[in-house]
Amino acid sequence: MSELRTILEVKNLELKRGGTLVLDVPSFFLRRGEILSLIGPNGAGKTTLLQTLSYLLKPLRGELFFGEKKVGVNHSALEYRRKLAMVFQEPLLFDTTVFNNIASGLRIRGTEKSEIHSRVTEQLERFGIKHLSTRSARTLSGGEAQRTSLARAFALQPEILFLDEPFASLDPPTRTSLIEDLESVLQQTRTTTIFATHDRLEALRLSNRIAVMNKGSILQIGSPEEVMNHPINEFVASFVGIETILSGKVVKKNGGSFVASISEHEIEAVGEVELGEPVALCIRPENVTLSINPDGGVTSARNVFPGKIIRVTPMGLFHKVQLDCGFPLVAYVTNHSLENLSLGEGKRVRALFKATAIHVVRTKK
Repeated sequence: MSELRTILEVKNLELKRGGTLVLDVPSFFLRRGEILSLIGPNGAGKTTLLQTLSYLLKPLRGELFFGEKKVGVNHSALEYRRKLAMVFQEPLLFDTTVFNNIASGLRIRGTEKSEIHSRVTEQLERFGIKHLSTRSARTLSGGEAQRTSLARAFALQPEILFLDEPFASLDPPTRTSLIEDLESVLQQTRTTTIFATHDRLEALRLSNRIAVMNKGSILQIGSPEEVMNHPINEFVASFVGIETILSGKVVKKNGGSFVASISEHEIEAVGEVELGEPVALCIRPENVTLSINPDGGVTSARNVFPGKIIRVTPMGLFHKVQLDCGFPLVAYVTNHSLENLSLGEGKRVRALFKATAIHVVRTKK
């Protein structure tokens, strides 16, 4: 096993649909008590992987281990699935009361009546829906229905919880409130969880590890800091919010730093590369500073470029500023800085960013 605390592991997992390979995962493991998020665009294979890991879909090939036991060999698929719970994007509720919906899985498992009452009551309180216990599920709002689905899943006390984009169809205030409650419940219960989402902010908030998927494969998996700040390739970089990705070639080397030629401009970065090697320079917008001083002001940044503001887009607590510096560059500025510097479309500024703030991806020749 990959880790003493590993609860779930797969090897050489493949799934085909209509003769097309839609899932190809050579290795994957889940630690007991951790929250792992699967992120990626629509169609990346997140739901397919969840359904395969939960044995709702049977893989074409591969091995799945629950603890030390191989599922389907010395651990039956039914026995394995009884240790799991799954919550889908659209709540799947029976036409009965909220209480009965939450109790349904326990009744199927033959749980004692007194235990059912105790567990259901606990989850009603946890998810703030005790007042809805006798309400028909058909009368619930989207948020109330999803709270009921989550309560039903947690009532089972699953060893692994699968969440398939459970907040995607909710309005922002409802989503925010439900994420807060789910975060609290996960901290209380320490339930091992795999959470599929296309929202990287949700993943950052809830996860111990993040896996980035595309076209049925896991491209990178690691801690949130590792994946967000050290993406393995340009696709991962773009998906995790690095809005400036510049392709260039190494033209100078000096110890651990180098200079890359980008659109006839030279940008200094830090990394182990070879002369003439093609690279992609990934610059997060929060690492770019804007100045109206002609020389950029007093700075330790190695990279200072004059530029023209092409577009300013409000993003709530900050603004996204798109620049033309002879190459495209994106910066985030606070609302206060936008007003204080009188930034607007057409204004000329200096853009500054440190060599150490650039993540370097070595690209193929």
